[in-house]
Amino acid sequence: MKSKATNNTTKQPSAFILWMITISMLLIVAGTVLPLFNTGGILFKYIYATGAILLLIGRLLTPYKGNEFRIKRLYRIETWSAIFFCVAVFFMFYEGAGRTDWLAFTLAGGIIQIYTSIMIPRAIAKAAKKQKGENELNKR
Repeated sequence: MKSKATNNTTKQPSAFILWMITISMLLIVAGTVLPLFNTGGILFKYIYATGAILLLIGRLLTPYKGNEFRIKRLYRIETWSAIFFCVAVFFMFYEGAGRTDWLAFTLAGGIIQIYTSIMIPRAIAKAAKKQKGENELNKR
């Protein structure tokens, strides 16, 4: 009995979207580092906010369209990291928030980003290996 092969390949996002995501991550890093060196005044909030919004847009424009549930879940988690960065922006501009409340959401978003950047390639490789094994079994 032949099993239906899963579609693990996904269309690569355009170069523009990849550049937008890369630049937005650099803006978030710059917005996080500037207050540590007491530079940028209030400008760091706008730099960080621009990066967080661009990252969220980039993540929403690049969903996973394959059939692998684990990879799809990891891409959704990656989108949540951008949402955490946007919540950090809210706490930057909210007058009732503490001085470092935004850092907690920045750290949470960063940890999620690190986790997904490690796990997505591993999950894709594992799914490709599994699909290759299924294809070899179907040839017999």
